[in-house]
Amino acid sequence: MILTSLIALPFIGALIIFCLSEKKASYTAVILSLGYFIFSLSLFFLFDPTNSALQLTEQRQWFPSLGIQYFIGIDGISFWLVLLTSFLFPLCVFYSAFGEEKNQKGFLACLFLLTGFVMGSFLALDGILFYIFFEGSLLPLFFLILLWGGKDRVYASLKFFIYTALGSLFMLVGLLTLMFLVKEQAGEFSANILDFYQLNIPFVGQHLLSTQSLLFFTFFFAFAVKAPLFPFHTWLPLAHVEAPTAGSVFLAAIVLKMGVYGFLRFILPLFPEASFYYAPWLCFLAVFGIIYGALMALAQSDFKKLIAYSSVSHIGYCILGFFVFSHYSLSGGYYQMLTHGLSSAGLFFLVGMISARTHTKQLDHYGGLAQLTPIYSALFFIVSLSAIALPLTGGFISEFLVLFGTFLADIRWVPFAITGVVLGAGYMLFLILKVFFGEVKMQNIPDLNLKEILVMIPIIVLIFMTGIWPNLFFKYSQKSLDQLIDQKGNYNLTVHSPSLEKHKLVSTQGNKK
Repeated sequence: MILTSLIALPFIGALIIFCLSEKKASYTAVILSLGYFIFSLSLFFLFDPTNSALQLTEQRQWFPSLGIQYFIGIDGISFWLVLLTSFLFPLCVFYSAFGEEKNQKGFLACLFLLTGFVMGSFLALDGILFYIFFEGSLLPLFFLILLWGGKDRVYASLKFFIYTALGSLFMLVGLLTLMFLVKEQAGEFSANILDFYQLNIPFVGQHLLSTQSLLFFTFFFAFAVKAPLFPFHTWLPLAHVEAPTAGSVFLAAIVLKMGVYGFLRFILPLFPEASFYYAPWLCFLAVFGIIYGALMALAQSDFKKLIAYSSVSHIGYCILGFFVFSHYSLSGGYYQMLTHGLSSAGLFFLVGMISARTHTKQLDHYGGLAQLTPIYSALFFIVSLSAIALPLTGGFISEFLVLFGTFLADIRWVPFAITGVVLGAGYMLFLILKVFFGEVKMQNIPDLNLKEILVMIPIIVLIFMTGIWPNLFFKYSQKSLDQLIDQKGNYNLTVHSPSLEKHKLVSTQGNKK
C-alpha cells in the first residue's frame, strides 16, 4: 500500500490544510510535507535495483466491463521521478509557508493537490488512470498561476491550460484506440499498459496513415506540448514569468518531466517502428530546440524568462538522448530529467528570492549583487554550474552521456548539441556578469535569511552528489533503461504480483514484429 499512500496522502493533506486557520495551515503543511518525504525514502528499502520488474504493484478492478483498473507500480524509469517529486515538495511548501500571499492555506492546498496528481502520473500503469492524473495536474497549477501569479496571470494561466489540455486530448483518442485494439486482438477491453505492450500494431513505412504512425502522433502531441519540445513550447515562458515561485519550481522541475516521462513509458515501447522511423525528425526538433532555447535565453531581459528558455534547451537533450537509441544517450537523457529538475528548481527559487526583495525581474535593474548579497551570489553561482554542465555537477554527467551516446550512434547531431552546450555557458555567464558584477544599481538589498538558505542547501548537496557519485543514482534506474533499449520492438515487462509473490513472477511479453 506504500504507492497508494504516496498518491493519497497529498490529497488528504490538502483537505486537512483547507480546514485549518491560516497560521495552523502553514505549520501543518510544513510538517506533513516533510513527513511525506521521509515516508517516501522507504522506497530505498523496498525497491530492488537489480530487478527491472515493475515492483510494489497494486491492482484493483475499477470498471471491469471496460477493462479499466486501479493499477499502479514502480520501476527504474519512475523511481527517481517519484523521489524527485517528494524531495522538492517540502522545499516548495517550506518556502511558501508563512508568506504574505492572500489565502495562504489555499495556496498550500494547491501544492498538495499538485503533488498527488503528479505522483499518480508517475505510478499509474492503467492508461485511463494515467490520463486522469496527467490531466488532473493541470487544475492546481492553473489556479496557482491564476490566483497567485503576476499581472498577466489570467492570460498566462488560460494559455497554459488550453495548450496542455488540447494536447492531452490527442492522447485520450490514442488510449481509446488502443483499448479497442486490445478488444479486437485479445477479445476484451483493457486499458492496462502491459496489455498495450502485447499489441501487434501495424506499421507501414512512409505511410502516415498506418495505425502505428497515427497512434504515435496522438501520444507525441500530448507529451511534446507537456515537455515542452520545440515548437510546442510557446505557453511555457509566460507561464513561468507569471507563476509564483513555488509554481515555477514545480512546473520546471516536475511537471515538464511528466511529458518527457511519457516518451519512455508509452512512445518508445508501444511504437518502436514508428519511433525508429521518425527518430531523425525528433532529433532535428531536439537539437533545434537546444540551440533555439539557448539563443532565446541570450536575448531575454527578464530574469525568469531567461531561465524558462533554458528549460526548453535542456529538454532537447532528453529527447535527443532517447531517439538516437544508444544505451549511453538514453541513460544521459534520463539523468538529464533528474539533474535539470534540481538545477531548474534551484534557479527558480533563487530568482523568486531576489525578485521578492527588489520587486522586479528585469535584468537591466540589477548589477553588483555580489557586493550586496554575497551568500545569495555564491549560491546562485553554484547552481549555475550545473546548468552550465561543469564537471563535478550532475549536469555534466547527463549532457556528457547524451553527447557520447549520440557520437557513437549518430555523429551528425553532435556539433549542434555541442553548440547548445557552448551557448548554455554563454547565457548563464552573461546573466552572472550582468546581475552580480559591475555597477551597483540597487542599495540595501538584504541577503538570504536562514529559511531561504535551508531551502537551497539540499538542492546544492544533490547537485554535487549527482555529479560526483552518479552510480549511486544509476543503479536504481539502469536495469529498466537497458531493457528499454535491448528489447527493441519486443518490450518485455515482468510484474511482481502481490497475490503470487511467494510463488513466481508473472510475465507479460510483447509480440511486436
